[in-house]
Amino acid sequence: MFLVSGPELVIASSKAGLIGSFPGPNAKTIEDLESWMNTITSSLNGQLWAFNMIAHNTYDRFQDELDLIAKFKPPIVITALGSPARVLETVHSYGGVVIADVNTVEFAKKCVDYGADGLALVSHGAGGHTGTLSPFVFTSHVREFFKGIVVLAGSISNGSHIRAAQCLGADLCYMGTRFIATEESIAVKEYKEMVINSKSTDLTLTNLFTGADAYYLKDSIINNNLDPENLETNDKGFNISGSQDKISAWKDIWSAGQGVGFSNTVQTLESVVTELENEWKVNKT
Repeated sequence: MFLVSGPELVIASSKAGLIGSFPGPNAKTIEDLESWMNTITSSLNGQLWAFNMIAHNTYDRFQDELDLIAKFKPPIVITALGSPARVLETVHSYGGVVIADVNTVEFAKKCVDYGADGLALVSHGAGGHTGTLSPFVFTSHVREFFKGIVVLAGSISNGSHIRAAQCLGADLCYMGTRFIATEESIAVKEYKEMVINSKSTDLTLTNLFTGADAYYLKDSIINNNLDPENLETNDKGFNISGSQDKISAWKDIWSAGQGVGFSNTVQTLESVVTELENEWKVNKT
């Protein structure tokens, strides 16, 4: 999760039986990223973790991050905002798994042809970057041609949602917004408080900040002297060259998915996992 996941959250997640992950840009420099990866690998003892790799061809740090992938060998590499083809050889060389974020059935088919081991179906309601398809339709269509790992994303916020995703045919779920307001996340205090005090109607969908549609918390936009109801459309397309400068410019505009209404207080990750497990068990039958 952008501006949320760091080593502490990844390690706590993986030790709790989840698969902790973080996107490369959360580490401000490539040296920071190397340090983060070293901390994670030295703290885990065989537990799975994932590195979220921006695969877009405008991403400045792509090759440097790929070199770190080769060095630290994360068990799972997630490719976002681009083709997984660029990382397959490196990740497969050490036995790693590549899961590609996809938001259309057409792109899902392309990623299967490229050789991705799994697909993460970014459905409508996911946050920040989102899709347009219902998770019901998306999962059903993908399962018609793909028997590999399917991860479902989009407003999954409690144990019932996890159970529903399994019924649809997903093997795993992305859950991001639910973990923003945790003690282990690197989100600033104000971000966590805004998540706790918000619901799905407090989001706005825009492509202004990155060139791709994403959900953001309205109050964070207002706090940056912008009107969430009258945002310009970004017609320049997706471009993340100079990404760290852009991150600095928009670091106080915060994203969340439509599941934002499920956090009521700042919790430890362990307590969130316990709640999810109990909810999942209740809905098992």
